[in-house]
Amino acid sequence: MYGKLFVSFWKIGTFTIGGGYVMIPIMEQEIVDRRGWLSREEFMDYLSLSQAMPGIFAVNMATCIGRKLGGIWGVVCAIAGNVLMPIALILMLAMFFRYFRDNVIVERVFMGLRPAVVALIAAPVFRMAKSAKISWSNFWIPLVAALLIWLFGVSPVWVIVAAMAGGLVWGRVKVKG
Repeated sequence: MYGKLFVSFWKIGTFTIGGGYVMIPIMEQEIVDRRGWLSREEFMDYLSLSQAMPGIFAVNMATCIGRKLGGIWGVVCAIAGNVLMPIALILMLAMFFRYFRDNVIVERVFMGLRPAVVALIAAPVFRMAKSAKISWSNFWIPLVAALLIWLFGVSPVWVIVAAMAGGLVWGRVKVKG
């Protein structure tokens, strides 16, 4: 189990360009669809928890999933697999960056990766919206949250606190009704 956990997270960490949120569809495919280690609902719960926890999102996901599947050694294997290759690549890039940072081809490659990264981030957003049962009647909630953060500079912490309070109130009203 530990070897499979390490290899799965190694693949996720190795073949993801663009950061933690780009890993979501790859991680979901590997953990839920391919391995069947978690249900889609469990994956979404861990995703929400990992976003709320301080620290690096991908490491938080590896921690949650590794703990569920293999205890403390599962955590060690998942985190090691997830960060080993990205750390090695970052170190190699840092060592040689000065030699190719002004290269036009390298600059164009990075410019070409930007739209792909946006698409890789957008795909799990729509999938999460579907899993979270966001419909035309409640889509205004994430829309208002995004606008408050983007246009008005409201701290995401306050948006999260307001969403928690609203969820608690809604839950109480729904239970009584």
